[in-house]
Amino acid sequence: MERDRQPSPTPLADVTLIGRHTQQRTTVVEALIRAEGFVGAQTLHNQLAADGSPVGLSTVYRTLTALAAAGRADMVRDTGGERLFRYRPGPDHRHYLICTECGLSRPVDSGPVEDWADTIARTSGFANVRHTVELSGVCPGCGPQRVAPQ
Repeated sequence: MERDRQPSPTPLADVTLIGRHTQQRTTVVEALIRAEGFVGAQTLHNQLAADGSPVGLSTVYRTLTALAAAGRADMVRDTGGERLFRYRPGPDHRHYLICTECGLSRPVDSGPVEDWADTIARTSGFANVRHTVELSGVCPGCGPQRVAPQ
């Protein structure tokens, strides 16, 4: 039923989730929501500066890191080690396959990984177990044309 649906998160709700509400944090969250795919803090900061926003680079880094810690952004590392972020509209984290050439990202079915992580947490006695799985490769658009075997 329509009335049972949870409302979509808003930038204000996400900002409140990570601490004191400020216009700068709201601006960063809105920019992350608009970003296509994963984006680095420096790239997001450059876009904000180009748009005339006075948000400092350290605010961008702190906001993105806090969003990831609060479960509102997914974070991966590129081949150079830079942290890249993608807005997460829901509470469930996802795993992605990312092209090392163009940055294209696709969510992947991670049920087996989640089941494995839950089993390890349950059987090890550890609490608050977290995991990171990063899959990368070359997407069909960037890869060499495959030649059918003769």
